[in-house]
Amino acid sequence: MQVTEVANEGLKRAYTVVVPASSIALQKDKRLAEIAKDIKLPGFRPGKVPQKLVQARYGTAVMGEVLEASVQEASGKIVADNNLRPALQPKIEVTKFPEGEGDLEFRMDVEVLPEIPMPDFSGISLTRLKAAPGEEDITKALENITRRQASLEETEARAAAKGEVLVCDFVGRIGGEEFQGGTASDMPIEVAGPGFIPGFTEQLEGMAPGEERLVKVAFPAEYGSAELAGKDAEFTVTAKALKIYAKPALDDEFAKKLGLESMEKLREAITDSLQREYDSLGRMAIKRKLLDALAERASFTVPEGMVDNEFAQIWQRVEADLKAGKLDGDDAGKDEATLKAEYRAIAERRIRLGLLLSEIGRTNNIQVSREELGQAMRAEVQRYPGQEKQVYDFFQKNPQAIENLRSPIFEEKVVDFMLELAKVEDETVSAEKLAEAAQQA
Repeated sequence: MQVTEVANEGLKRAYTVVVPASSIALQKDKRLAEIAKDIKLPGFRPGKVPQKLVQARYGTAVMGEVLEASVQEASGKIVADNNLRPALQPKIEVTKFPEGEGDLEFRMDVEVLPEIPMPDFSGISLTRLKAAPGEEDITKALENITRRQASLEETEARAAAKGEVLVCDFVGRIGGEEFQGGTASDMPIEVAGPGFIPGFTEQLEGMAPGEERLVKVAFPAEYGSAELAGKDAEFTVTAKALKIYAKPALDDEFAKKLGLESMEKLREAITDSLQREYDSLGRMAIKRKLLDALAERASFTVPEGMVDNEFAQIWQRVEADLKAGKLDGDDAGKDEATLKAEYRAIAERRIRLGLLLSEIGRTNNIQVSREELGQAMRAEVQRYPGQEKQVYDFFQKNPQAIENLRSPIFEEKVVDFMLELAKVEDETVSAEKLAEAAQQA
């Protein structure tokens, strides 16, 4: 085999390879001989089929196998001999193979992973935000629980207050004409509650059963129906009944219905749940700060092909949002060229950080154990109650699905490793500030 390097620029390498015809013929004859031992044809004993007949029947297919095997073997040898670390699967192009005979010539183009310098983790200073559940947080959580457990009961006819429920009939019109989906009967509507067009439920405050009211709203520009999006509408609303939430008493009996021994145990469970939520938000916030600090220190070149693939995935989602008119506020109004440039920069940052995290893990022997993968798989299974067996079967039949669980575990372990080496100071903040910081992450 003759190998010639024809390109070596940045992270891109290219080689031309010539595999001698004699090597191809030898491999082909060897494979045909293996087939001849097992094939059964009428009129011939096993293993006694003439070579010419084996060649006629299987020669083309065997030649395809031999070529594929020869290219794989040769490209693998080039990678090994040159100590290459391919970023993506090498691109192979057969440049010469005259009439299926003669020397096989092909070109191999490959992008390699860059040399990645390790940052000085001790030079990274971070603030870890922490919050603890207060009495107000626990009370609010209890109110939400009792509200979910509450039953709706009709009450006397009077003006409805926020949070109460009016049972209504309504007819919607645009430009004086009724529109499809704008009419309903006996619809329970929470006053000033969610789930309707913005501004609709707020206008029902103070309305009493038997009263009719004209509600004027504007459909959001990003509304799901293009026929209604951005248009002004009027609804004639007739209130028929008023209902209120009858909340259960907060006592030990209520706690027992939820599977806990007492109200004290319920409060402890709520406190623990809130603390886990706050710790998760704090983790999100400090992880983003850590990645930002790493991005500032990472200046190595990244493989263009990896950036292309990442950008293609991002842009596919952006194009879908463009067609649906659902671009977020920061992107709305920008032309396509600007959006592409910004999202390509995001793709490059993701690839650079991903490569850096991977290299940090590799050089520091950070690994994901089978036990950790098993825990992740069980957690994934629990997300589908009633379908546990099907999900387990899916993982058993698709080993790659289990491997897909490895990346996020590996990333979190690398983050933990870096946080141990960085300078981290804790700061206690309110739950609101913590949530705000996590939202920016």
